[in-house]
Amino acid sequence: MKKTLLAAATLTLTTALIGCDAGGSKANIAVGPAASTTQKVSRMVLGAYGIEDGDFNAYQERFGDALDGVQDGNIDISMGIMGLPAGSIESLQASSGDVVMLSLSDEVVDNIEKNSDYRRFTITKDSYKFLDKDVQTIAAFAVMMGNTNTINEEMGYQLAKVMYDQADQITHSQAKFLTLEHALNGGDALKIHPGAKRFYEEKGLTVNMPVAELGDITAKHEFILGTGSQGGTYYPLGGEIATTWNNNIPGANFTNVETSASIENLVSIRDGKMDLGMSVHVPARNALEGKAEFEGSPVDNAAFIGQIYPEVVQIVSRSSNKVSSFESIKGN
Repeated sequence: MKKTLLAAATLTLTTALIGCDAGGSKANIAVGPAASTTQKVSRMVLGAYGIEDGDFNAYQERFGDALDGVQDGNIDISMGIMGLPAGSIESLQASSGDVVMLSLSDEVVDNIEKNSDYRRFTITKDSYKFLDKDVQTIAAFAVMMGNTNTINEEMGYQLAKVMYDQADQITHSQAKFLTLEHALNGGDALKIHPGAKRFYEEKGLTVNMPVAELGDITAKHEFILGTGSQGGTYYPLGGEIATTWNNNIPGANFTNVETSASIENLVSIRDGKMDLGMSVHVPARNALEGKAEFEGSPVDNAAFIGQIYPEVVQIVSRSSNKVSSFESIKGN
């Protein structure tokens, strides 16, 4: 009979890694699907600890499937990027009773911040019932981007104002991050819409971001918001944001559409097919700078409206798995 732990301890990754069995086999680590942002971040974290591909068995699973493997004992550690809290992690705890969440060291977080656009983030112990202390990790941020050729100064102001002043009308769990405390997260390397900047400064925030230049905008009343897939967070949350705008901005109508999320939304803004789009701040920066997926075709007409919620790197295992030091991984 399994023993249910009342509180599962957090583990520090400088001293622990899950998974080497009694026979000395390599740890089984789920790093995310091939060519995914999750896998890129997973390998960045492992690399910061000096763990190379040959030091572990990599499983290219989606996070939900990877957690099934953790539950079955086939995967030792699973890494994912998602909103907080994640229902799939809560489900794993409900079924296993011994989930642990791994914390990144200060040195690793400092290294990642220096060499990427990911930022330090604290998962507070009240985020999950099984945590007994805060967990240090990294996060990207889901942000709202606006088309500077269709969103004029006043509309940019209203979009930011309603999104934050009326956030209590949004029931989605991630809406708890629609606060002024978090409003500018992820925007430090982006250009801000002048209307949004005016709103934040009226609220007493210091805005040091460069201000986007608006195009020659003609009056319009119908706006398209690109979200994400129905199975993710963007689509339902974006739908609620659009409804809140519709209920609080007179004379304007916002329609949320299902998309493949960040990159498609940014391309659609660039091509004039979309007025607003939800995106992780990392590809948004790449879009503005013409890097990575946007090399040779930058998005010059997108501006930051505000942060929506953090996309948090969450690394989980079970306390019933064998634990050894990171240094021992290379010896297996």
